[in-house]
Amino acid sequence: MLKSYFFLPATLVAFFTLIATSPANAQEIKPDTASAANVWDFSGIGNVNFSQISLSNWAAGGQNSLSVLSTLNLVANYKKGRNTWNNSANVTFGFVKLQGQRLQKSDDRLELNFKYGREASDKWFYTGQVNIRTQLTPTFTPARDTVVSNFLSPAFSLVSLGMDYKPSPRLSIFVSTLTGKFTVVMSQRLADLGYFGVKPAWRNEAGKLLPGTGERFRSEVGGFLNVRFSDKVWENVSVRSRLDLFSNYLRNPQNVDVNWENLVDFKVNKFISASLFCHLVYDDDIMINVDRTGDGKIDGKGPRLQFKETLGIGFSYKFD
Repeated sequence: MLKSYFFLPATLVAFFTLIATSPANAQEIKPDTASAANVWDFSGIGNVNFSQISLSNWAAGGQNSLSVLSTLNLVANYKKGRNTWNNSANVTFGFVKLQGQRLQKSDDRLELNFKYGREASDKWFYTGQVNIRTQLTPTFTPARDTVVSNFLSPAFSLVSLGMDYKPSPRLSIFVSTLTGKFTVVMSQRLADLGYFGVKPAWRNEAGKLLPGTGERFRSEVGGFLNVRFSDKVWENVSVRSRLDLFSNYLRNPQNVDVNWENLVDFKVNKFISASLFCHLVYDDDIMINVDRTGDGKIDGKGPRLQFKETLGIGFSYKFD
C-alpha cells in the first residue's frame, strides 16, 4: 500500500529530469544580469478579524459573544529562464466564546502548495504540483468528550503531473491525467471508525469493532483539473477563486470530487479590511451524519454537499 504513495513522487522526478535533458531544452535561455539577481519573490498577507456582542437588560434577548478569526498567507515564487517554482502556505485559525460556554474553535486549516513548471511554449508549461491540507489542533464534539479530527487526522494530499495553461497573469488552468490522491488518518481510533473515507476496522461475530484493524491510509489514482483565477474587480476589491475537480479512475469515475474556494477581499485602508470566504466541498467517500426521517435524531450516514462561509472585518497587513 505504501508503495503507491511513493510511486507518483518518483515519477515526478523522472518526468522533469527527462524534460530538462531533452534536446529541445538542451540550450537554456540565459537571463540577463539584472534579472538574475531577483529570481525569488516573497510576499504575504495577514488578517485578524473580530466580532463582539455585548448585551445588558436587552428586552429582545440575545447572548454575549466574542469571536476571532486570523489568517496568514505566505508566498515564495521563483522564476529563472524557463523554470518557475511557486510555493504557498495558508493558515487559518479562529475561535468563538459564547456567554456561559467554553471557548470553542470555529476554524482551523493548514494548506501547503508546491508547483514546478517548465515553459513549453508561450502559454503552456510542463507542470508538477503537490497540495497538502490538514489542521493544526484537535476538534472536539460540543460536549468536549470526544476528538472528531486532529492534526494529520485527516490529511489530504494531491500529487499531479500535467500541463498548465496560462493565458494571462490572472488565470491558470492545470490539467493532469496522472494524479494521486492520498488520505491519511493518523488517529487509529478515527481510522477504526472509517472516518474521512478510509476503510473501517473489522467486526467480530457480535458486530463489535476490532481495534487497530482500520486502515489509516487510502490512495486513489485519477484525473485532475485545477482552475485558479485572481483579479482586482474594483479599486479596493479583489477576488480569488480556485476550483479542484478529481475523478478516481478505479472506483466510480463519474462521481467527481469537488473543492471550490472563493475569497473576496475589501480593502478599506492600509490596515483595515473585510473579507468574505465561501468554501464548497463534495466527496462521496466522506460520510456525513444525517437525519433521514426528519425527527431531529441522527439515523444514518451518507455523502453530502459541505459548505462553509466566513465574513470578517478587522486588521490586515501586507508585506513584500
